[in-house]
Amino acid sequence: MTAPLRKFDEFPRAYEPMTPESVREHIDGVAAFLGGAANVVMQLSLKPVAYGVMESDVDSGKVTLHPIKRLRTTLTYLSVALLGNDDDRRDYREAVNRSHRSVHSKPGSAVKYNAFDPELQLWVAACLYWGVDDLYHRMRGPMNPELAEAFYQYGARLGTTLQMRPEMWPATRDEFYVYWEENLATKSIDAPTRKYFNDLTDLKMLPWPLQITLGGLHRFIVTALLPPHLREEMAMTWSARDERIFAGFLRLISAIWTRMPTPIRLFPYNFYLADMRLRRRLGRPLV
Repeated sequence: MTAPLRKFDEFPRAYEPMTPESVREHIDGVAAFLGGAANVVMQLSLKPVAYGVMESDVDSGKVTLHPIKRLRTTLTYLSVALLGNDDDRRDYREAVNRSHRSVHSKPGSAVKYNAFDPELQLWVAACLYWGVDDLYHRMRGPMNPELAEAFYQYGARLGTTLQMRPEMWPATRDEFYVYWEENLATKSIDAPTRKYFNDLTDLKMLPWPLQITLGGLHRFIVTALLPPHLREEMAMTWSARDERIFAGFLRLISAIWTRMPTPIRLFPYNFYLADMRLRRRLGRPLV
């Protein structure tokens, strides 16, 4: 697996901060489809996040009950965080907060959690950034150090669009990877969470024809994109041959996708951002 460029980079003395307009050049929408489920496994490897999702009483947001709606709300959050303006981020934060109000541990819960905990949101944002960064490097190759640092600093929006405070985001990309590796090493997946992940990986929430036709490929992609530590926790196997096959698969996708016109290359991010703005204009629920 190609490791994200870091330690051997020289930290740039200065960089031009990214904006929602300039970041578009560096985002490939197909990565959202490829990396989504693997990123959920990463996020939920932190037990309070996992139990907050599995025990949530907000049934309308459960992927096991409403997979299409859950896909929409997740991709809309990413779209708003990456491409949205300040008004978009404020309005979507308020909508997500309303959904999250009841997501907290109850008396007798095995794990204590609260959806408004900024430390949990830091971990979720870190997983999202790591996933975007990993797929960028796999599909496009290394960024130059200045661009990589600017992209990393912009990635704080993945957490600050909710309650993560800006100062919680590690100050530099190198510091982020210290945080990531130290925290990833502490993660373990218990039996209930592993079952939840296996059902998600095998697409058990979809009709059985889709499970049969897409489940194997989906499991292959999820396994490919998990950090080795979490593969071990999931009892998934991965070989050098598997890595070569997956690298070839990504090269093919990248050769096509990165040459698409920008509106196509950004899909589905641009679509879901436009959908959110239309819902807001029509007074429809954003989440």
